[in-house]
Amino acid sequence: MKPTEDLDARVRLDKWLWAARFFKHRTQATEAVDGGKIQLNEVRVKPARDVKIGDRVDIQIADTHFCVIVKGIADKRGSATIAQALYEETPDSITAREAQREQRKLAATPGADLHGRPTKRDRRQMGRFTGEG
Repeated sequence: MKPTEDLDARVRLDKWLWAARFFKHRTQATEAVDGGKIQLNEVRVKPARDVKIGDRVDIQIADTHFCVIVKGIADKRGSATIAQALYEETPDSITAREAQREQRKLAATPGADLHGRPTKRDRRQMGRFTGEG
């Protein structure tokens, strides 16, 4: 499906998010919009709100935040190259995501300081801490 670049074209927000491959299922896109994880032109909206070319969409997926400008409209899911033609990520969003990626690389892995099973001494200390010993 080739994206439409007609300035009057419109499609539901949840369909556009699914077609642009931000979500694997349309239901996930609908739930994200309902949950307040998606904003259209800096306003919280419902999944049925129409998206048109030039709109700004803020997307929060887990710890990742995207800020994109709609460049094309599609109501059917196509290949990844077609999906990438539907939007353009803002430069601020790209730099923020790269900075966040670097912070995650430098952060210690949870549980990295734990080495195997606790010893008898460790179990006693845990018991004193939890009040079981």
